[in-house]
Amino acid sequence: MKIVGKGLTYDDVLLVPQKSQIRSRSSVNTSTNLTRKIKLAIPYISSNVDTVTESEMAIAMAKMGGIGIIHRFMTIERQIYEVDKTKRSEGFIMGNPLALLPNSTLGEARFAMRERSVSSFIVVDEKQHVLGLVSDRDILFERDETKKVTELMTPREKLIMARPSVTLDEARAIFKKYKIEKLPLVKNGGTLLGLITARTVVNEERFPQATQDEKGRLCVGAAVGVVGDYMERAAELVKVGVDILVVDIAHVHSIHGMTAVKTIRRKFPKVGLIGGNIATSEGARDLIRLGCDGLKVGIGPGGICITRMVAGAGVPQLTAIMECAKVAQKAGVPVIADGGTNYPGDMTKALAAGASTVMLTGWLAGTDESPGAVIIHNGQKVKVHRGAASFSAVAARKIAGVAGQMRKELAEADLDDELEKVVPEGVETFVPYKGEAKDVIQQLVGALKSGMSYANARSIRELWRNARFMEISAAGFRESKAHNVKEI
Repeated sequence: MKIVGKGLTYDDVLLVPQKSQIRSRSSVNTSTNLTRKIKLAIPYISSNVDTVTESEMAIAMAKMGGIGIIHRFMTIERQIYEVDKTKRSEGFIMGNPLALLPNSTLGEARFAMRERSVSSFIVVDEKQHVLGLVSDRDILFERDETKKVTELMTPREKLIMARPSVTLDEARAIFKKYKIEKLPLVKNGGTLLGLITARTVVNEERFPQATQDEKGRLCVGAAVGVVGDYMERAAELVKVGVDILVVDIAHVHSIHGMTAVKTIRRKFPKVGLIGGNIATSEGARDLIRLGCDGLKVGIGPGGICITRMVAGAGVPQLTAIMECAKVAQKAGVPVIADGGTNYPGDMTKALAAGASTVMLTGWLAGTDESPGAVIIHNGQKVKVHRGAASFSAVAARKIAGVAGQMRKELAEADLDDELEKVVPEGVETFVPYKGEAKDVIQQLVGALKSGMSYANARSIRELWRNARFMEISAAGFRESKAHNVKEI
């Protein structure tokens, strides 16, 4: 037995105000690195929790300059769909656009539009030559589901098309002149190479800070586990263009966790790889040695996590970030602060302690973009929010796993026995309905810029250099909050 030291969390400290040369919050730059290669305009990531991030949240986060990590608690096929939907949602030029063959029926076209959440398809022959374009307007009043799309489409002769080298300004001029919504890109002979939509041109202007890959598509991450189908899952995610794989386990500094990190890095050397979660400098050092491009720090700080109460293990979050950042910054590997940010100021403290980004869970649960329906509870609009290790979340995965085994006739499993093995390390709760995620993020960015100005920091790197913490008493923390008044 050994006492290794005292651990501090966000409530234990305040940033000491410093002489500031910053005249306006607009001069504060919040850009940062998610990994060695991927840059973000804002230091916020939506969490890979099943009540927080699927494609809708990932799209919203990337448009604002952050990024979303799509959770893994779904089938491989579904996760691939969510990633692909995010990648296809934006991008000045869409490579490999969705297309239909000429023998496709109206019924098949409608199903594909619903399945892919699109309003039109280019029709091509087997050699990818453009034959026409069928849109929701072409089929709006059609009732015969057996009709071929070639009978309904706008034929090639009436389409406006362009060469693949078209610029953004040229595309904008074409859309304006011809009042069209889709611009197929073809090479000599009419072979389809890409597609530009009017919406993507508009969004290039509306979201100049969007997090994009080299092709102009939105960036997105996806979580994988460390046992079972994790390599198959990782391989399929890489195929559809995922930008980041997050090895997602409560304690990645373990034999299973490190083996998974090592195996994924060897198999996919070019994809971004984040390992989590850890809470010690030793964990940071080992993950960096195994090839991680980013480190997710936090064991037990989250509001829906009870790991510390159940397992008795963890490190107070501020200390965990400082310990991991000491190692990570020397290696040029960014740290993600995951959990425990109860107030906007906690995020400034997390970044000041050495983190490059902050992962948001409870802050984004309850927004329009988070999975799940808005319900009424005690007269208030709410959404369900749960930890990945809550009983309901773990039980759902156990049930799905047992059902899968029975379908494949791999084994006869006793469901009762499986559920008895569940030791929850998270809780399930209701969170207030919050509206759009962008409204939450705008508030957090404003609070961060304010906090950085108090530290005379125009950038996150300056915040690392300038920040000075003061440890405070419980009375000091009480004084920091609203007191002696009744809030309305």
